[in-house]
Order: sequence, then C-alpha cells, then structure tokens
Amino acid sequence: MPSSAADFAQRTVALKNELLAQGGRVQALLEAAFTALFARDPAGAANAIRLDDAIDGADVALEQACVALLTDATRGGAELDPRALRDVLTIVKANNELERIADVGVDIAELVQPLQKHPGQFPDTFRVLANSVVGILRDVNASMGRNDPALANIVLQSQHAVWAFKGALVREAEAQIAHGRLATDFAFHLHEIAGYCEMIADHCTNIAEQVIYVNTGAIVRHMDTRWVEVPRP
Repeated sequence: MPSSAADFAQRTVALKNELLAQGGRVQALLEAAFTALFARDPAGAANAIRLDDAIDGADVALEQACVALLTDATRGGAELDPRALRDVLTIVKANNELERIADVGVDIAELVQPLQKHPGQFPDTFRVLANSVVGILRDVNASMGRNDPALANIVLQSQHAVWAFKGALVREAEAQIAHGRLATDFAFHLHEIAGYCEMIADHCTNIAEQVIYVNTGAIVRHMDTRWVEVPRP
C-alpha cells in the first residue's frame, strides 16, 4: 500500500514500464498485419490476430493495476502532487489508445482473406501510407519512453502527412477506376484500409497530446490545419 509519495512513484514507474511493453506489442501486431496484407498471406494475418489476445489481457491488467494504485494511495493517505496523479491518468489514457490501435490492426489483418480475390497491385502511395503510420506509432512509443514532448510534437505534425497520403490514394484510385484499370471492389478495400490508417494516426496523436501535457502542462488542440497550445482552464 503506497503510504508515501516515494512508494507511489515506484509503483508508477512499474506501470509505465508495462505501458511501454504494451506499446511494443501493439507495434508488432500492426507490422505483422501490414506484412500479411501486402503479401495477401492468410497465415500471417492469423498470426497478427492472435497477437491481440496478449494485448487485450495486458490492457485489462494495466487498467486494474492503475485503479488499485489510486485506491491504495487514497486509503493510505499518501500526499501526492498533481504531477504524480497526472502520470497515472496518462498511463490509463495511453493504454486505452494502444488497445484501440491493436483493434484497428486486427481489422486490417481480417481484410487479407477478401483481398485474396483481387489480384490488383497495391499503389506505391498506399505502402508509403502504411509505413508512415507504423513510424508514427514507433515515435509515439519512443516519446512515452523518453518523456519527450518534442518528439510527441513531431507525431502531431505527422498526422498531416497521413491525411495527405490518404487523399492522394483516394484520388489515384478514383482515376484508375475511371480508366478501367482498377476493380471497384478492390478500390473500396483500399479506401477502407486508408481509413484505418487515419484512425491509427488519430489514436497516436491522442497519446502524443498526453505526453506533452504530462511533461509540460501544455494542452494542445488541433485548429484548422495546425496544432496549437490552448489556455489551460
């Protein structure tokens, strides 16, 4: 039971390490899902989907551990500063976002089976898009591990690149459909996966916002085409 700030901090460090391990698991699932997708490999897709079991288990365990820590601190009368509480709340929020990213990775892997019916080639723009979201997840994991708000800011700005790649992909697909070079069903799946990539980037930016807040106290929000700091309430 954490009866002191030092005990609370020690348990928070352990929870943070569990969160970083979870980030690694989610990244491995996403990479496996994209690898299976490009290869149209059902066995690889099944492997990626199986990775989600450990992620789901860790998600529940980590949230329960955070609740137990806060409960013990309350009962033990530990005197905690706002930063200590923000650290735990950030772990809870980031854990939730990582679990959602894993769910999207599973959705991507589940598209491998229907895509086997379509022999069309994936556009180069699509591969760039996939590599970009994997890189964004890698960077946001690193920003959490290093308590690095500068890298978290880079993650926020990277979201615009994902939007641009998705827009280019949609335009390219529409043009190929118009000229009869791309099957409509295949184009639909490409658009669906591009949407999943955008969702992953959104979850990563949510984590990045938390990294910035917990380390600097700054609140960032997306305004029009840029990220800005807004006055704290």
